[in-house]
Amino acid sequence: MSVTGGNAAADVTSYVGRRDQASAVRRLLGTARLITLTGPGGVGKTRLARRVAQEAARAFRDGVRFVGLAELRDAPLVPNAVADALGLQQRSTRAVARLIVDYLRDRQVLLLLDNCEHLLDASAELAHAVLTECPRTVILATSRQSLGLAGEHLLPVPPLPAPDEETTRPAELPGYPSVELFLDRVSATCPSFRLTEHNAADVAKLCRDLDGVPLAIELAAARVRSLTPRQINERLADGLGLLASGQRRPQRHRTLRSTIDWSYRLCSPQEQAVWARASVFAGTFDLDAAEQVCAGPDIEPGAVLDLLEGLLDKSVLIREDVGDHARYRMLETLRAYGCERLAELGEDTAARRRHRDWFDRLTATADAEWVSPHQLVWTRRLHHEHANLRAALDWSVTEPGEAGVALRMTARLDEYWGLRGSGPELQTWLTRALAAAPPDHPARARALTTLALFSVWQTEFDTAEALLNEAEGVLDRDADPLAAPFVTSVRALSAVVQVQPSSRDLAAAAAEEFRALGEVRRELHPLFLHAVAAAFMGDLATGRAVLRRMAKLTEECGETYYRNMSQFGVAVIESQFGDVDAAAAAAAAALRGDLKIGSGLPAAYNIDALAWVATRRGEYRRAASLFGAAAAVWDSHGVAPDIAVSVPHNHNLAIAKGALGEAEFDAAFQIGRALSPDEAWHYALGQPLPREPAEPAAPMTLTRRELEVAELVAEGLSNRAIAAKLVISVRTATTHVQHILTKLGFANRAQIATWVAHRRSELATPGRPHRHT
Repeated sequence: MSVTGGNAAADVTSYVGRRDQASAVRRLLGTARLITLTGPGGVGKTRLARRVAQEAARAFRDGVRFVGLAELRDAPLVPNAVADALGLQQRSTRAVARLIVDYLRDRQVLLLLDNCEHLLDASAELAHAVLTECPRTVILATSRQSLGLAGEHLLPVPPLPAPDEETTRPAELPGYPSVELFLDRVSATCPSFRLTEHNAADVAKLCRDLDGVPLAIELAAARVRSLTPRQINERLADGLGLLASGQRRPQRHRTLRSTIDWSYRLCSPQEQAVWARASVFAGTFDLDAAEQVCAGPDIEPGAVLDLLEGLLDKSVLIREDVGDHARYRMLETLRAYGCERLAELGEDTAARRRHRDWFDRLTATADAEWVSPHQLVWTRRLHHEHANLRAALDWSVTEPGEAGVALRMTARLDEYWGLRGSGPELQTWLTRALAAAPPDHPARARALTTLALFSVWQTEFDTAEALLNEAEGVLDRDADPLAAPFVTSVRALSAVVQVQPSSRDLAAAAAEEFRALGEVRRELHPLFLHAVAAAFMGDLATGRAVLRRMAKLTEECGETYYRNMSQFGVAVIESQFGDVDAAAAAAAAALRGDLKIGSGLPAAYNIDALAWVATRRGEYRRAASLFGAAAAVWDSHGVAPDIAVSVPHNHNLAIAKGALGEAEFDAAFQIGRALSPDEAWHYALGQPLPREPAEPAAPMTLTRRELEVAELVAEGLSNRAIAAKLVISVRTATTHVQHILTKLGFANRAQIATWVAHRRSELATPGRPHRHT
């Protein structure tokens, strides 16, 4: 993603006056676990953190992950934001924070938590959990105040040095970082500007009066195209003088506020209105949304684009290109200011209602077009709008009388929330909406059934049953004709997962009910359930016929999600009861489709299905590695293969393990488990492993104690558990594990486990050379 517009020179200006701080951060990244950049809004904490993280990426084997918290308003969503940044999805009952910790436990990641100050307790709680249990993960945070954790290294980010009153010569001024930044930003909007004897004193005074605050300097620099530095000083003087007296906040805080006030006053009334109204957006937004939310009696929708361009020129907005579409965002300091102005104008409720209504209509359109050739487009668009969906739902469940809309919105697009891996978050919104909406709301049955659906995915069957019973009790009040067959469909899913005899008839009934209503989209999942249930009950012909219908419907619609599901259904029934070659082709096609739509969890099922194929073909070592690769994906999503495929999974796993023996199976399994997602997908689709399972991963030069620790790592013990087992300190255990990783050239504990499995296998084979100590 490229960044253009208001802050196009962000990369150029990142280190203006910040080289000392950047060097300090880089040094701390080599020794500290938590570094927090502190300072007032607008001082450049985020920019500095991003630049340092980018340059330090090579030092972190498993990458850098940026987590922007400014767009969040609810503290419980902090773990969800981190999970999103890590690419984790969750369907299990495990807390999201626990999923994050389990994922990071053996990984070397730099986690950048940006804008923690308004969610300080939640940020600190998550950071503490990661620091306690993930010894190779480092956290770089930005906040207006510290997280307050033991071992935290605070690094204040000060304003940029500015020239004193005696320094006015053009040759001297560029040596001051504040002037350097000013000149750099002016060159982006007014290339003809030059520092001269005539304007040097005014530039020096401007940077000095703005206290070297980068955001204030950039806002002032954006005006040089229409005003001289002296005119800018004159117009700032009144505001600075007014705010400098009778205020307790630090001078630089007053200066920034004054500069933002001045920038706001210099905007046209219509630009001011768009600034204030656009502050209701969370994260980024596009032109279509802006035209609906920022227009009003005083602004036609067609005029919004020109006003956005005006705010871009004034550095109030930043443009970000996503594919071939432009999106816009505001720095958090300017967004907060806009919210204040919106409230002062008395437009807060109206603007937030327009924002919510736009995303209500957006989700309705996406819902209607989900099963269509537009599905991939909607998947990507909703991903970019997720922060705004959260904001719209939050306003709806907290604003009196609006929860009914939230109930309607949350009952849509269950496939999108599942693909995103945000089922638990959706359950939270559904629960809040159900609690806030009137008990007789007509969308209640559908919302209860959607909540039951995700309870089944989490194997909370008793909860799901209670919700379905409650939904049936209010069906007569639900205006949605799909509510009743939807209840039957979720009951069918629950029966299939629990391998109940009623599963086939329930699934067939749900599919028929939807078919009678002409609802193709909702017929598709029950068809999958019907086919699998029929095949496992001995009726392979019916299973095949039902899947052919499902595939035909998806092809006619031109969609991807359910097409992949139908191919997985073929892989399931053919690998167990029919043509293994057909199963292999279907699973591979489904896996390619999953990668196209960005569906991580279904990819795990298809990798597992290819392991079943390998087992049936007698390719047991390949099967073991594929089982390991699938297990790694499931672990990253916080689930186990107990939804829909537990029977074929356990059956084929036992066959492969019996054929290879425990040690050889575990060695191949661990190598598959250690593969990166890209390596796993390529291997599943027929490419060779990057390394052969039968060979040790690296020369072994471990001490006796390190060998002992390695064995405990392979057993799945944490550093704390190893310390307790060996009666040593946690620090010593952590050091031993780090030495093992370094000596063997490994990146994570899974590779240690693989090495241990190889070692056990070699020791168990007479006559083989041992290269272990």
